[in-house]
Amino acid sequence: MDPYAALKFKEFNIFLGARFAMVFAWGMQFIVIEWQVYSLTKDPLSLGIIGLMEVVPAVSMALFAGHIVDQTEKRNLLIKCLLGFSVISLGLFIISWPNLSNQVSPNAILWAIYVLVFLGGIVRAFLGPTVFSLIALIVPKKIYPNAATWSSTTWQLAAVLGPAIAGISIGLIGVHWSMCIIFIVTLIALFGILKISRKPILNPKLGEPIFQSLKEGIQYVYNTKAIFGALTLDMIAVLFGGAVALLPIFAQDILHVGAEGFGVLRAAPAVGAAMTMLGSTRFPLHKFAGKKLLLAIFAFGLCMIVFGLSTSFWLSVAALFVSGAVDGISMIIRQTILQLKTPDHMWGRVASVNSMFVGSSNELGAFESGVTAKLMGTVTAVIFGGCMTICTVGVTALAIPSFRRLDLRKDIALHEISN
Repeated sequence: MDPYAALKFKEFNIFLGARFAMVFAWGMQFIVIEWQVYSLTKDPLSLGIIGLMEVVPAVSMALFAGHIVDQTEKRNLLIKCLLGFSVISLGLFIISWPNLSNQVSPNAILWAIYVLVFLGGIVRAFLGPTVFSLIALIVPKKIYPNAATWSSTTWQLAAVLGPAIAGISIGLIGVHWSMCIIFIVTLIALFGILKISRKPILNPKLGEPIFQSLKEGIQYVYNTKAIFGALTLDMIAVLFGGAVALLPIFAQDILHVGAEGFGVLRAAPAVGAAMTMLGSTRFPLHKFAGKKLLLAIFAFGLCMIVFGLSTSFWLSVAALFVSGAVDGISMIIRQTILQLKTPDHMWGRVASVNSMFVGSSNELGAFESGVTAKLMGTVTAVIFGGCMTICTVGVTALAIPSFRRLDLRKDIALHEISN
């Protein structure tokens, strides 16, 4: 397949630009929030609470959001999500005003941040399924794998620059004006999506009762072992391998590298993932996809252990870089599985389950990391998470033998024939 096939569609290019802006702003915002919260509290548990505040609404509303996405026009729904995101960014910009700390207690500012993060979790419950569904309406089925690769690559490139710029901007212009940059970038994403045309609703069961709809979505994911295995494996790996949530502690108290070093540490995994994804446009990962996914997550666990043991800044950066590279392999394979094996009328519900399993596990993993760091120490918590990730790979390989044999070449051939 032409490695640039998806880029021949104008709306897909517009979508990539808007998605880059979305992810850049979201990644930068999360880093700035982490830095501000830890600076206010000096408590690792406060970093875990950030994740909890986002994951509670994201998980509790995910299935409902998937039903709404499958029943709604996707482009306008994404516009509404971005409007909500921009309002939250504006709120964070306002409460980070430097003079505000002289008039309001740090505790009040902290809880205002938590509330806005909670509202962001609600937005995110709808954002993920909507983005996933919109991609499938912009490009033909036969180039889904190529579109998924470019979309994931764009996500990772934005995830590289967002944290890196956040770390630099905190050092140069402070938290408040960093929040201003985030707000502006959300508006850029919004204007980009406005240039995409409305899309048809392909669900033949419009008006279907919500509980019947949700049951159908959950049953489909569970019965499709390729999807269920990929989501379960990645969820547990991300849940226990969430060392990135503790990076402010490593940067400030262990490696002593300040805001700029924090930005480098936070960007290192995304740089590795972006390089993997750019390479995958020419060297597809469809052959023996199950084995490759298992090996990638096993390597991710090893990287977390090395990072936890490291007292060298550059060794820590290298461990995070490799963890991002193998995580990029995992993301590409998972997204390709979802795109190839999800029926048109179930994009929203399957994506919402994916959001519950994988997307929200980042925040739940942040909470788990914060709690374990509080109980057993930061370094021990990271090593424990890496060991649990490796154990997860072994259990999955034994429990779902069909997943070890998963190969996506036949699925891709069938899609090309159908188009």
